[in-house]
Amino acid sequence: MSFIEVNETPLYYEDYGPKDAPVLVFSHSLFFNSDMFQHQVEHFSKDYRVICYDHRGQGNSGRSSLDNLDMDTLTNDAAALIEGLGIQKCHFIGNSMGGFIALRLAARRPDLLHSCVVLGSSGEAEYKKEEFQPLVTQLQKNGAEEVVDSLMYIMFGDASLASLSFERERNIWRDYMKKLDSSIGDAAHQVIHRKSVLEELEDVKVPVLAIAGEQDHAYSIQLSENIAKKVENGRCEVVGKAGHSVALEKHEEVNKRLERHFVRMKSKLERRTRI
Repeated sequence: MSFIEVNETPLYYEDYGPKDAPVLVFSHSLFFNSDMFQHQVEHFSKDYRVICYDHRGQGNSGRSSLDNLDMDTLTNDAAALIEGLGIQKCHFIGNSMGGFIALRLAARRPDLLHSCVVLGSSGEAEYKKEEFQPLVTQLQKNGAEEVVDSLMYIMFGDASLASLSFERERNIWRDYMKKLDSSIGDAAHQVIHRKSVLEELEDVKVPVLAIAGEQDHAYSIQLSENIAKKVENGRCEVVGKAGHSVALEKHEEVNKRLERHFVRMKSKLERRTRI
């Protein structure tokens, strides 16, 4: 287990692959931890340096107060992690909450990024705040055990919830979420009370790929399309029969799309270098 101290908080991270290779940094969803990217680690760590970390207040990272779990603080943590590991530039990939962080990095710390990839995410303020608030209140009081079925519905698409081939993975994450204590409610509070970053995206020059799940119960395809339209170099792609946790649910399809994206970015960089 590896930890790095950032902004007075220990962040847990794993560092895979050759240290001199192009760097991918993965940022996980609310209610998950860095293990949600195990399939991406397996696929990419032969040719890339792959870093997965747990956000403050989640997974194995240090706990924090409600006021220090906002998206701005988490974005500062991500930047400090990248710099602390001596990384000059990386591709930053975030699912859901991780995507909120990725977009803020693209807007505020473009010097750290080759590109930004968001999966099942949004650049806007939470449009389901009233719907999600009772769930957040319940989480803050009692943790996730009593509402785990609601969390599963939000985080996975219909096909994944019904699939026999996905049953083992589904059960792993259901058991994980069920054990989350009341501190997860503070992280959830900051997620639904985040501010929009859309205006900041208007000045983003970093290439942005937004990947949406066709069956996402939390964030519509339109929200991913809005991200791609807002930035100068944006692209939106939709993965069929996938929900909010698209990196997990359709990992083979997502890995193919990520691979194509990284190849495109490499080609653009090589063209600029020749010029």
